[in-house]
Formats: sequence, C-alpha cells, structure tokens
Amino acid sequence: MKIRTGLGALAWGDIGEWFPDNDPQYAGADSSELLTQVMQKVHAEGYTATDIVCRYARMQGKHVLHPMGWDAFGLPAEQHAINTGTHPRVTTYQNIDNFRRQLKMLGFSYDWSREISTTDEDYYRWTQWIFLQLYDTWYDPDFEWVDAEGKQRTGKGRPISELPIPENVVETHLLAGDPAGDVAVATRRYQDSLRLAYQSEAPVNWCPALGTVLANEEVTAEGLSERGGHPVERRALRQWMLRITAYAERLLTELDGVDWPESVKILQRNWIGKSVGAEVDFFVDDNDSSNSESFADWKAQRAANGLPKQAEPNVLRVYTTRPDTLFGATYMVVAPEHDIVDQITTEEQRAAVEEYRRKAALKSDLDRTDLAKEKSGVFTGAYAINPVNEARIPIWIADYVLISYGTGAIMAVPAHDERDLEFAQTFDIPVIEVVDSGSDDVENIGFTGAGTAINSGKYNGTPTDEFKTLISEELNAAGLGKSATNYRLRDWLFSRQRYWGEPFPIWHELDEEGNLTGLICPVEDNELPVTLPEMDDFKPKGTPDPPLSWAPDEWLYKTAEDGTRLRRETNSMPQWAGSCWYYLRFADNKNGDFFIDPEVEKYWLPVDLYIGGAEHAVLHLLYSRFWHKVLFDRGHVSTAEPFQKLINQGMILGENNEKMSKSRGNVVNPDDVVRDFGADSLRLYEMFMGPLDQVKPWSTKGVEGVHRFLGRAWRLIVDDQVEETTLRQEVQDADLNEEQARVLHRTIKGVTEDIDKLAFNTAISKMMEFTNYFTGQQVRAKSAMESFVLLLAPFAPHIAEELWQVLGHNESLTYAPWPEFDEAKIVEAEVELPVQVNGKLRSKVKMPVDADQATMQQLAEADEAIQAQLEGKNVVKVICVPKRMVNFVVKG
Repeated sequence: MKIRTGLGALAWGDIGEWFPDNDPQYAGADSSELLTQVMQKVHAEGYTATDIVCRYARMQGKHVLHPMGWDAFGLPAEQHAINTGTHPRVTTYQNIDNFRRQLKMLGFSYDWSREISTTDEDYYRWTQWIFLQLYDTWYDPDFEWVDAEGKQRTGKGRPISELPIPENVVETHLLAGDPAGDVAVATRRYQDSLRLAYQSEAPVNWCPALGTVLANEEVTAEGLSERGGHPVERRALRQWMLRITAYAERLLTELDGVDWPESVKILQRNWIGKSVGAEVDFFVDDNDSSNSESFADWKAQRAANGLPKQAEPNVLRVYTTRPDTLFGATYMVVAPEHDIVDQITTEEQRAAVEEYRRKAALKSDLDRTDLAKEKSGVFTGAYAINPVNEARIPIWIADYVLISYGTGAIMAVPAHDERDLEFAQTFDIPVIEVVDSGSDDVENIGFTGAGTAINSGKYNGTPTDEFKTLISEELNAAGLGKSATNYRLRDWLFSRQRYWGEPFPIWHELDEEGNLTGLICPVEDNELPVTLPEMDDFKPKGTPDPPLSWAPDEWLYKTAEDGTRLRRETNSMPQWAGSCWYYLRFADNKNGDFFIDPEVEKYWLPVDLYIGGAEHAVLHLLYSRFWHKVLFDRGHVSTAEPFQKLINQGMILGENNEKMSKSRGNVVNPDDVVRDFGADSLRLYEMFMGPLDQVKPWSTKGVEGVHRFLGRAWRLIVDDQVEETTLRQEVQDADLNEEQARVLHRTIKGVTEDIDKLAFNTAISKMMEFTNYFTGQQVRAKSAMESFVLLLAPFAPHIAEELWQVLGHNESLTYAPWPEFDEAKIVEAEVELPVQVNGKLRSKVKMPVDADQATMQQLAEADEAIQAQLEGKNVVKVICVPKRMVNFVVKG
C-alpha cells in the first residue's frame, strides 16, 4: 500500500509517509481557495465531496494526494486592505489562518505538509518563471512533432530562439528613433511581436474606483465591475497580453479527451467560438487626387503577388462567415478604435467622428453589443470598393463592431443580417437581397439561412454552400481574399494596476530622457523571485499609473552592464496567474530547484478528480489548460491536459432560496453549525441535501435530521445509559443470520457504488436504512458493526474514529481496508410477492426466487387469504410474473 498524507486536521495526529512502488495513485483537487472573511457553505460542500473520495481511496489502498492551498493575491484582499488601512499581507495571512482553522475543524484530511499560498515568495518565484516560459515561446501552427505519448501533432509552442527571422526585418520592424540599420534591434522587435507574452496598446476595461483594468469576464452585463459593482469605462493603455488565441484550436478539440460535464465543455466551446468563413480585402477609395494608386492598379498588383499576410494601410480586411453575400454588401463598419479611422475620416466628418469615439470609449463591450437597443454610428466620409462587383460603398464607424473581434471591421449585408438591417434602416442605407429563401412564406429580406444566390452576377442560382466555396477560391486566386477560420476567443489581458499581485519579471529599457523605448528584457532565472517592495502607500490614485510606479528607486531602476538604464514593469499579474498551476506545485511544493520534478509530475498528473464551481468554466479552467499546454509543448509536463475528471458542485442557497451573501443576511458560518451540531453533522448534511451537482437550499432543520441519524448510529453500538463509553450488550462476537448478512452486504455494495458515482446522498440513505434495520436486532454482530463504521468513516470521520475505538481498535481506521461485499449473500432465497385477485391486492406470499409459474400458482393458492377470495369463484386465468406478482382473474 502506498500512502502519502498528513492528517493534521484530525485529533488523533499525523500519519507518516512511505513510498513503495507499483501501487495505484489518486490525485484529488479542490479549486484553490479564494480568500474571503468566512468560509461559506458553497466552499465546504466541494471540499467535503473531495474529502470523502480521498478517504475512500486511501481505504482502498491507493496513494492519495489531497492538498490545500490559498489563492490569495488579487482584488478582494487588496480592496479590503485599502478599506481598512491594513497592509494586504497582514489581512491575507490572518484570513489564511482562519480558513485553515475551519478546514481542520471540519476534519478534511488534507496533507498540510503540502500547503501553499500564491502569495508566498517561494511559490510566485515559479509563477514568474512560468511567465518567462510564455515570454520565451512563439507558436508555430505548422510544426509537426510526436509528443511524449507517441501522438502525432501539428502546431507547437517553440523557443523564441527557433523563430525564423525574415530577411527584410530591418525594413519592417525598425521604429523611428531606433539606430539606423540595426538588425539586432529589429530582430528583437520582430520576436516581441510573436511571443506568447507580449505588450499591446489596447482599449481595455478601466475601473477608476478599483484603480485597475478588468478582463471582459470581470465586467457584468450592466457594464459594472464584478467586484464591487463600480462603473467601467474603455481606455487605451499599455498592457501585457497572453496569446491564448494561438492555442484556440487545441483548447477546443482536446476537450473531447477529458471526462467533464458536457455543460462545461459547451461553455468553453462557445467562449472559444470557432467559425469558418473567409477574409476579404476592400480597397479604400479616399478621393485624394494625390494618391496615385487606383483600385485597378491595386487589383493588378494583388493578382500578380497574391494576398499579403497583412493588408496595406489603405485596405480594410474583413472576416465573414457568409462570403456568398458579398454582392449584397452596401456599406462597411469599422470599430471606433480602428487605426484606419484617423486616416480615412474627411475633414467635414472629423468632429462628428471624434465625438462619437469619445462616447464609445465610455461603454463596455456588453453595452455596445448585447445591451445595445438602438443602433448608432457616424459616416467617416470615406468609401471602399467591393472587390466582387466594384461597387463604391460608404464606411461608417459604429460601436456595435468591436476591435477585439475578427479584424475590427465588417462588410454589412443588411438584407441578410438582423443587426445590419436595423442599422441600414436607421440611416437609410440601401438594402440588396442576394439570397433567395426558396419559400413563398419566408421573405428574402431578413432571411439568414442557406438558399440560392440572386442579384449576384454569374453566381445567380448557385446554392449557398457551393457559392461559399467558389467565391473563396476566386478571391484567393485574385489575391483579394481567402478561406479563413476565426475564433471568438480574445487574447488574455494579463495586467493589473494594483500592488497586491505577482510582479512581472521584466525590465524596460529607457532612452536618454527616461522614456520607454519599447525594448524589454527578462529578469534572469537566478534573480527570481522579483519580490514586492515594502510600501506604505499602495492605494490607487484613480489614474492608470500602478502603485508600483511610485515604489522606491532602488527597486524600480537599475543600470545594465552595457550602461542601458532599466525600469521594472510596474503592472502586476492578475489573480489568475497563481491559480493557473497550483495543482502542479502541490505535488512537489518543497522543490527549490524546479517547479516540479519530472518524475513526480509523471507519477501524479493529470489530476484524477477536480471538484469546483461552474463559474470557473471560462476563467480558471480555460487559463489553466492554456498554461498547461504551453508547458507541455516546452517539455516541462508530460500530459496535454491538467484535469482528467471534473465535477461541478451545485450552489447552496440560503434558507430563503437566494444566493448566499452578506447583503442578504443569509450567509451560514460553519463555526455556528459546528458549535450547535458538530462537524460531522455539517459534513453529512451537505452531502445528504441532494445530488452533488444540483442547486440546493440550506435548511437548519435538515442539519437537525442528520444529527439525529448520527445519534442513532452512535447508540447502535454504544451503550448511552452508562457513564463510560462502552459497547452495547447487543454487539457481540456472533455470526450473522442470512437476513442480516444480506442487509450488510447490500449496504456495502450500495455505498461503494454510490461513492464511485459521487452519489453521496443515496449512499447516506443506505447507511440510514442499515441503522434502522440493525437497531431492531437483539444480536448485532461485531463484524457487521465494524463494516458499518468503515462505510461511515469517509462521511463522518470524527464519530467513526470514536466508534472504531469503542469496537476495540487502537489504530486509526484511516487506512483500514474498505469493506468488501459478497454478491452471493445479497441474493435472496425467497422473495415476498403480491398476490392479486382481479387486479386488487389480496395478500403477500413468500416464494423461492427461482420459482416457476406452476410453483408460484400453487403457493398462492395455498395462502388462506387467497383461498377465501377464490372460494365459489370460477378462475378464468392465472397470470404469474416471476419475481414480480401473481394475479387471479375470476368470475362469479
């Protein structure tokens, strides 16, 4: 048997460690705890479930890894510190101490020797190291390779040193102010543009009240911050981004190989949002007579040279899932933030365009799309030329187009897109129908399905799917477009303007005036971790300048060996950074040389069971999968997925059937429940409320019910009429009779199978039935009571340990073998069957389980109650269903 755990939570002390080989292992994980003041029931539910599974696995002889850690950086801790004037480190570790106390109080069998906190320097040293792996990696979508499991793959994250450098890199990537002809600087800028961790001047969700940028997922549908409900506005800031989009296809397809709820898979698939269509280039006709390049010249160049990787400055590239509707494009829309807006806007329209852009900057993405009731926009004064029919169409800006989706520009086909049609009707723009629905009952205008082409030149009459292929091929041949796959998933905004977070291990190079040059260099591995400076003033000032920007100069600046002045990155990492990889560190948390030893990683990974809330589906779970895949590509882990099996526990509501919150006054504190009913009652009730994955309301009366059951279980074995804790006289070294053996083995089988299915509520029901049955037995075999206590132990470990000692055992039952059942003893020799007369129940008769129909009829007819019912009657028919029932059909 291979065991590795420490039960510091339990009164009977810690268990040692030993490591024989070739035994099964089991890694269980809870979602790492995000610190708040009091552990609510929604947390304890998932923790109890994993604890049951891990205790059960230990008793089956498995080597169990069941750790606990603290996801403690981020907004909640820092906002509390700002409100109270206490340093976040102080409040964080106070909360950790309180959580640890509560977890130990509830008897969770965590190996406390593996405890970690994302705020510990020896932990976030490796968070910073993993960030540097992302910084050092570019994604090669065409690279073919064989992974550690022998699987043929296409696409891999590779070291930046392996990135091919184009010959014209000086012409394409040197900036104004860079040394003329400097290949080294141009190469660095080119590499930086393709790293998985990169900087971007991007429109972001800025929350002045919180003093930080928020990811889209952290902004509510009302355009408020999820934390605190503060207004959020759009603002362009320099940010760190992670190129999660490079892994979009793998994040999507490799979901098929994990045992997760389909609902979570659907959430991730929808968030990734794959679509197939075409990219099409539209030449911008700016009416500038000084512009010597005409549409005809541009088209001829494209035909000769093909579609460029990036469109020219005077070209709008759009992505569409319906290239078959190109002939119906009557206008274009670009996002207000699009770079081309300044270039193409006419002087007559500039004031209106600028005012519209200002207002759009105050709206969240949800305000601009899902919540937008009325369409708004402004004409730029510029026109584009449709490449398929050379029609000249106006270019508008409108906030319903987002710079973060696709190319930030669309061709609008109002006849066959509801949103475009509303816009066209609002601004009196022509509508040309180009798809025939094929039905007199369905109007063509507003039809968005597949049909046949109309008003589309030589393609008229072509079915939609065939048209898509033909037009894409023609555009590709002309160098005007190509088939393309797009994803809704956006790159991960990875910066926060806060103090309480992991510092970035990055230096910025400064020019002679102290300004950022855009060139950066990583901190050396041997200089990690970059620790937070000691600061008394870490409160945001309501500006985008992060608190770390006024850190002491000795932390903020240094001079490189070549004399270059350097300044640290002053943004901090988001709270998701530390929680992306904690499951790896749990397995090897004392390793000072590497984030996890390769042999340890191969032994424990992937995690066998992860229980967490569905709210993590498109945040923590997606982010963890992304980081893991990068580490996999770089050879640091041996599996492509981190979590093999996932279970979402359902939310526990307050007694008023509303979500628990302090504002509603319905939060349940575990301390209060344990004080009144005991830890085992709390554990048992949370599992008895209903199926693990369903939403359930809290009920104090329900706690009282399971508390009474535990009292019955205690009295089943213990004599409660005497002062000392002693066995009842009914508990004896005796053999089980046939019926008792059947009840015992049926209970063992049922509880075992229910735990395997995580059906904890029905497992508890079966133990209740066992208790009720044996309470009525005058002789209770000690062996049966021992088996019952072992079944109860994963659910109610405290009372089970005490009962185990009362039964005469001096050692903990933690590693006692799980009871086994005998199928032969479950099968009943006799079964009591209902006997009916004309379909009405008249008696019940015991019969052999394997009785044939003739025997069943004979035994039924011998029953006195049935004889009285049949007397003087004519038996027309006898229906005998083996193991089910007997029915006499009579007349007279």
